Amino acid sequence: MACDISHGRVANTCKTVGGIKAIYVWNWDDSFDVDTDFIITNDVISANVSGSPIELFKYEVRGGASFDEAGESNEENGTVFYTTTGTVQLKRQDSQTRKELKLMAYGRPRILVEDWNGDMKTYGLRNGCNVSFSTASGTAMGDFNGYTINISAMEVEPANFNGAWYTSGSEATIITS
Repeated sequence: MACDISHGRVANTCKTVGGIKAIYVWNWDDSFDVDTDFIITNDVISANVSGSPIELFKYEVRGGASFDEAGESNEENGTVFYTTTGTVQLKRQDSQTRKELKLMAYGRPRILVEDWNGDMKTYGLRNGCNVSFSTASGTAMGDFNGYTINISAMEVEPANFNGAWYTSGSEATIITS
């Protein structure tokens, strides 16, 4: 049967750290077909075979970022789906960032998340992500000044881990500024 599990897990896995190091935003492209343009094996994306590099726009974060994914199963309806919620804070306001956040909110980007363990996962791979943001100036000198980005996605499968395809110059172009 296709729904049978095949592995367990030991209780004492290696210790790890939490937190998000960076997010990489990838514009939605209707011509891109996940099933034919990527090689996905055992829930790991290992290659972009679409023929042209994917532009990934990198946003470094320091604290103030989290991504959570919930698998939801409904016995009565016989459905299973995965909901992602993420929050990212970008310090300091500027016109270029505001413009880019506005474009993200208009679109439905895919978002790669890099954590402090070096793991990367792609959210919104098949359906894209919804992005909204708020701006804060704070009240006192020590208050937060910048943007809080809220990201959500609903997918049929949990987010895929990524192999090294996104670091290759022939498969991805990372833009930092």
